[in-house]
Amino acid sequence: MTEATIGAAELEALATRALTTGGMMATDAADAARIMVLADLFGIRTHGISRVAQYLERVKLGGIDARAAVTVEALAPALLRVDGANGIGPLIGMRTLQAAMAAARDTGMAGAFVRGSNHFGPIMPYLFLAAQEGFAAIIASNATTTIAPWGGKGAKLGNNPLGFGIPGGAGADPILLDVALSVAARAKIRNAAAKGEAIPEGWATDAEGQPTTDPKAALQGFLLAIAGHKGYGLAVMVDMFAGLLSGAAYLTHVKAWDKDPGAAQDLGHVFLLIDAKRLLPGDALSTRVGDAGAILRGTPPADPARPVRLPGEMEMALYHAQSRNGVRVASADLDAVHRLAGPG
Repeated sequence: MTEATIGAAELEALATRALTTGGMMATDAADAARIMVLADLFGIRTHGISRVAQYLERVKLGGIDARAAVTVEALAPALLRVDGANGIGPLIGMRTLQAAMAAARDTGMAGAFVRGSNHFGPIMPYLFLAAQEGFAAIIASNATTTIAPWGGKGAKLGNNPLGFGIPGGAGADPILLDVALSVAARAKIRNAAAKGEAIPEGWATDAEGQPTTDPKAALQGFLLAIAGHKGYGLAVMVDMFAGLLSGAAYLTHVKAWDKDPGAAQDLGHVFLLIDAKRLLPGDALSTRVGDAGAILRGTPPADPARPVRLPGEMEMALYHAQSRNGVRVASADLDAVHRLAGPG
C-alpha cells in the first residue's frame, strides 16, 4: 500500500471541500472533517478520511441526509437529548460534544443521549477535544451487530466502542482510552482473508459458534467479545445506555450500513462530561494526573525495549509528530478525497 504525507490543515481543508461538494453545508463539513482528520492524526486510519467516500456514497443512496438539522433538547439543566436527523455521524458527534460541554460548564457535569445518528468515527477525537477544554468524559456508541451473546450463535450485539478521557491539565497530554468490545475488528479479519492468512484463535467463531482461525469462516460467523462473558456484559450495557435510553435503535434493530447502505441506521451515542476543574481546582488536577502518570510509567518493564505507557500515550505521540511533520494517509484514500473535492 502506497502512502502520502500531507499537512493536517491542508488535509482538513480538502476533506471539508469534499464533504461540501457532497452536499453538506460548509460549517457542518468543517466540523465533520475535523473529527476525521484527528482520527488520522492519532493513527486511526480506518476511521479517518478513508470514511469520506463511504459517507458520501450513502448520501447518494439516500441512507444519510447531508443537510440534516441536528437538534438539541434540554430535558433538564444537565440532561440533553440530541436528534441527529440521520445526518453524517461526525457532525452529530461534534454537535453533541459542543452541547454537552456547554451544559457541563453551567452545571458541573452533563449527559447527552443521541438518537438518529450514523457511524460517528472513533471516540478518541471527542475525548481529546473535551480534555482540551478541561472535561473528563465517558463516551460510547452502539453499532451494527457482529457479536453473539455469550454462549450463543447469532449476532445480536454491535462491536460497541467505549471511551474514557481525563484532561492532563497545564498543557500536559490527556489520558485517553478508546476501545471497541471485540477482541479484533472485522477489518483485521477482512485483511487476513484478502492475504490468505489465518487469524489467531480467540478472535472469532464460525457460523455455528465454534472457534475458528479461518478468516473466511469468521466473516460468516461472529466476533468474540473481549474477556468472554465480561465483554459481552459491557457490550450489552453500552447498548442499553447509547441505544435503548437514547431512543435510538438497539441490538438487532440497528441497520447494517454495509448490507443496506440506503437505509438509516438510527445509531445511538451517549456523552457524559464532567468539569474536572471544579473537582480539582488550581494546580490540583495537573499535580494529581502527573503523579498518577509517574507511578504507572515508573513500573519496571518486563521488556526493557517496551516501557510502560499510559492509555492513549502512543496515539498522542503520533498526534504531535504528525501535526509537525504531516499526516500519513493511504494514497488511494487521499486520491479519492481529491476526486470528491473537485477542482479547488
